[in-house]
Amino acid sequence: MGRVTERRRVIRIRDGAVSTRPDTLVAEEPLEIRLGGKPLAITMRTPGDDFALAAGFLVSEGVLASADELANIVYCAGATADGENTYNVVDVRLAEGVPVPDITLERNVYTTSSCGLCGKASLDAVRTTTRFPLETSAADPVRIEPATLAALPDRLRAAQRVFERTGGLHAAALFTPDGELLDIREDVGRHNAVDKIVGRALQQGKLPLSSSVLMVSGRASFELVQKAVMAGIPLLAAVSAPSSLAVDLAAETGLTLVGFLRGSSMNVYAGEHRIALPAGAAAETD
Repeated sequence: MGRVTERRRVIRIRDGAVSTRPDTLVAEEPLEIRLGGKPLAITMRTPGDDFALAAGFLVSEGVLASADELANIVYCAGATADGENTYNVVDVRLAEGVPVPDITLERNVYTTSSCGLCGKASLDAVRTTTRFPLETSAADPVRIEPATLAALPDRLRAAQRVFERTGGLHAAALFTPDGELLDIREDVGRHNAVDKIVGRALQQGKLPLSSSVLMVSGRASFELVQKAVMAGIPLLAAVSAPSSLAVDLAAETGLTLVGFLRGSSMNVYAGEHRIALPAGAAAETD
């Protein structure tokens, strides 16, 4: 809907000098996701790619895995008492024969821009079985050079158009193992950016993303690992730290998890079989 940024008046203080000027801020608005007309989740997001966000969210919830399972997604007219369409409510309709999950109070999720899983009854509730299991051995054909990985943060940053204007957005990008940029999405919530990436892939019939590398700004949390696994993505890289639970889930599922990807340095926390390490490289232990 084009509401990606907004302008606000600010008082700017620089070296003791005071001035008044407009500032460009990233927009943040709630999006309610309904499934078959019933409320399922509310997320705080940057408007734009809302249908992809809803589709990607349902991939991570295990509801969708292919484009033919999705009938349509529409904005809900009359979302307010006066009948106004706010473009902040979407309704997802599944294709005929696709099972609709039980939407209970425990399943109903409120997601904030910092956490895609707040309100879950338990961790067990989000350990959904993926329909795209990852290869856990060296037989996986996906291999990436450390030098290629090291170049991804700069490529991600260079492609962040809205970040240049606001400085307040997370980003997620898909790359080939050779470092070619396939897609990038920005959002105030890092999990939303990933959902938009995955949802666009579902809409285009490209799931599973079994030959792709997912690069995210910020940290690698449990929910981002889960979203990658549910989409069949074999490698997730982040510029900051992973959580302990993210590392555990990556190790369980065979995902390659790379953190602290800065300059030529990085930490590989799981799935090292996809990193093209030099032959005979010795591992040092502290």
